Amino acid sequence: MNGTGVLARLALRRDRIMIPAWVLPLALMVATTASAFGSLYDTEAKRADVASSTAGNGSLRALYGPVFDTGIGGLTAWRVMAFGAALAGLMGLLLVVRHTREEEETGRLELVGAGAVGRRAPLAAALLTAFGASLLLGLLVTLVLLQQGAVGALAFGLAFAGTGCAFAAVAAATAQLTESARAAKGMAGAVLGLAFLLRAAGDAGSGTLTWISPLGWAENLRPYGGERWWVAGLFAAWVAGFVAVAYALVARRDLDASLLPSRPGPAEAGPRLRSAYGLAWRLQRGSLRGWTFGFAVGGGVLGGLTNGVADLIRDNKQLAETMRDMGGSSALTDSYLASMTGIMGMIAAVYAVQAVLRLQSEENSGRAEPVLATAISRVRWAAGHLAVAVCGSVLLMLVSGLTMGLGYGASADDTGNQMARLAGAALVQLPAVWLVAAVAMLLYGAVPRLAVASWSVVSLTLAIGLYGPALKLDRWVMDLSAFTHLPKVVSADVTYGPLLLLTLLALAVGGAGLAALRRRDLIA
Repeated sequence: MNGTGVLARLALRRDRIMIPAWVLPLALMVATTASAFGSLYDTEAKRADVASSTAGNGSLRALYGPVFDTGIGGLTAWRVMAFGAALAGLMGLLLVVRHTREEEETGRLELVGAGAVGRRAPLAAALLTAFGASLLLGLLVTLVLLQQGAVGALAFGLAFAGTGCAFAAVAAATAQLTESARAAKGMAGAVLGLAFLLRAAGDAGSGTLTWISPLGWAENLRPYGGERWWVAGLFAAWVAGFVAVAYALVARRDLDASLLPSRPGPAEAGPRLRSAYGLAWRLQRGSLRGWTFGFAVGGGVLGGLTNGVADLIRDNKQLAETMRDMGGSSALTDSYLASMTGIMGMIAAVYAVQAVLRLQSEENSGRAEPVLATAISRVRWAAGHLAVAVCGSVLLMLVSGLTMGLGYGASADDTGNQMARLAGAALVQLPAVWLVAAVAMLLYGAVPRLAVASWSVVSLTLAIGLYGPALKLDRWVMDLSAFTHLPKVVSADVTYGPLLLLTLLALAVGGAGLAALRRRDLIA
């Protein structure tokens, strides 16, 4: 495949910020978790207590998976593997779509193809880039865990690397099915979400469903718990199968075409497309529908797990203290619910950043230029997408709060009250979500080349929120996340001061981003 090496080097150069922004926080998360467990559970008895509590609680197994070993390495694998492997898979699929379908959308691949480049070279280069990033992540994870044992560290790193490669291969196939990069990401993301649900259902039950999911294979490599090296063969077979499908599909379609044809639109645009806001909504409504479904399912599942998790936490002093730090209440049920609404808020920030960065996609593809050639100003054009990010995040948090209240209220025989209470608690997360979106707007408006750094902000927010309380991070580190400053409304009265300040800050930062966009040239 002529040109593969050159395209791979080009991709690595373009991703010199994006890959470290994914790999370094994930490796640091593993290292800090291992260090914290060494301090919190410094005796075998304490570690055995955690393992025994988890073994008897299906709710916690659904969240984190089973404990295979009571050493520091084994507990680190239990605490990090489920979510860490999912993030590694997300990294892999985003990298592949970025260098395949997105390149076709922007027209750059057509220019590249005019040279001495093989038909499959762009796909091969994208896979090499994603596989390389996944292997780098696996290597760093192995290095930071060597102190806990080299064999277990190698299995841990292999689990992360295998998951990243697995979903990179899935994205290679979905990129051939649709003409839209966003749709390709959505399809691959749906496979990742299904894999997470199968893993959770399997771990909560008999374990059978776990073997259908690559995320289940990651935990069943059993780092530090009697490693099963043959499970790596499942990853290899999965990757080989999807890569073969992707290579076969790319040979059966034309450039810029897809296996699933796009549905032609109407001959004339409707009245709702006459404004920048209507256009932004039309472009992003499909993505928002998918996110809304995910938040509805996620909220319901987390709400349904409330009683089981609260029972476990009540019997474990360390976990109870961590949950109180996250939820801000002495009542463990309220602490759990408050912490879960916070986590849903952090995930909503992922959606908000994605919605804002649609501006960059529209600009890079050249679709923004004919829109801005009309009477629509840059500020109105960008404000349309920013409004979708703001209103979409409101919808997501409202849906997650209602379904979480429904899941918990059904078991507590208090459905109506819990739905109202948790919907309010979920909406309180919005100022922090908006601030993260505003930072993305500022980066895109002022320095578009650094807009990808918005994902570093999201990663940092997630890492602090998920692991900061358990790791007992310093207060100044916790304060880096806007979500730290929000009141825990499930278990306390609302304090409006922080909400107002965060909202005003979001308005100021977002406004600065719009002003910067107005002053700069497009494709700057």
